[in-house]
Amino acid sequence: MSTSTTQSSRKKSIAKPDNSPLPGQAINARPMAGDLIYERILGSIMEHRLTPGTKLVEEKLAGIFGVNRTRVREVLARLSHEGLITTIPNRGAFVASPTPDEARAIFGARRLLEPALLRHLCEHTQPAHIAQLREHVAQEARARENNDRRAIIRLSGEFHIRIADMVGNPVMSKMMRELASLTCLIIVLYDSPTMPACAHDEHGRIIDAIAAGRAEDAVAAMIGHLHHIEEVLDMSAPPSEDEDLEAMLGMV
Repeated sequence: MSTSTTQSSRKKSIAKPDNSPLPGQAINARPMAGDLIYERILGSIMEHRLTPGTKLVEEKLAGIFGVNRTRVREVLARLSHEGLITTIPNRGAFVASPTPDEARAIFGARRLLEPALLRHLCEHTQPAHIAQLREHVAQEARARENNDRRAIIRLSGEFHIRIADMVGNPVMSKMMRELASLTCLIIVLYDSPTMPACAHDEHGRIIDAIAAGRAEDAVAAMIGHLHHIEEVLDMSAPPSEDEDLEAMLGMV
């Protein structure tokens, strides 16, 4: 093999990165796609690692995820559109802190949406649906046994998203996902320290009614479940101001 051929092969073997992460801050060898960054931030909200009022600094997020600020800005715009973050001119982006009135409006929206989902699911339910929901509740039970509060909160929210996904309407699934995420913010902001917002047996009663095809019983159980969550919240609790983004995003 000639010298020129060897040099050409060496040049081809050197891969140039698509984006250079900020020096000393990135933890990934390859930049993360926007959807993955979105899911990581959303998951951190669902698990109460990112709390209401936390400032989301573009430069810091770019360093954490190993991407440029443009990609971070796109993700923040998506989250802002869904109401999960608030952008304040000259101050930046913050995880949303729903007011008590906004919290009540979100629960009101859920009480309109979720009965419609349940009625449809009861008419079209399949054995696989019931098996999936029961396995999900079993995961919730294991999280409670392990006293894993973050997993409990995430799984509790995902239960409602699963029901929406089973209906097969992408628009309603999107609405439910956004409402569930906002509810997680509300719970971390206003949860009473002496009482959990989600009782362990309420999801099971909803599944029993779905399995039996009793749509109105399922709706009544869901309405009662949502009322119970709202009633035990303490609307006077202040938001956390912790801003350790790497820890909150589960990156350290």
